[in-house]
Amino acid sequence: MADPQRSCLVVDDSATIRKVIVGLFKEFGYAVAEAPDGQRAVEHCRKSTPDLVMLDWNMPVMDGITCLRALRAAELPRRPLVVMCTTENQMPKIQQALMAGADEYIMKPFDKDVLLDKLSQLGLA
Repeated sequence: MADPQRSCLVVDDSATIRKVIVGLFKEFGYAVAEAPDGQRAVEHCRKSTPDLVMLDWNMPVMDGITCLRALRAAELPRRPLVVMCTTENQMPKIQQALMAGADEYIMKPFDKDVLLDKLSQLGLA
């Protein structure tokens, strides 16, 4: 479905959730990398900036919103699209993420169709 050149970084402290999301992106034809926390995600993006970052909010070491702000402040070769992927469903949290630079917001749990719809909205499907 997607251009095989497209890449995604899945950032979540749950190995199980990362595995599920990675599986979906591989099915869509993406090259996929993983990070267990925001700090590792920022380090990864400095070395190899993906097209898209799927970013959990609640993680140890560096949470998602701090990671998002760090990614937006970092001098990267290009600006990756960032989708906050979280159970945080209250409007103030969603607004906070969008104001910090998130391109989209997706609620957990989600399925393949919801993810594909978000990717379409971002021009990445």
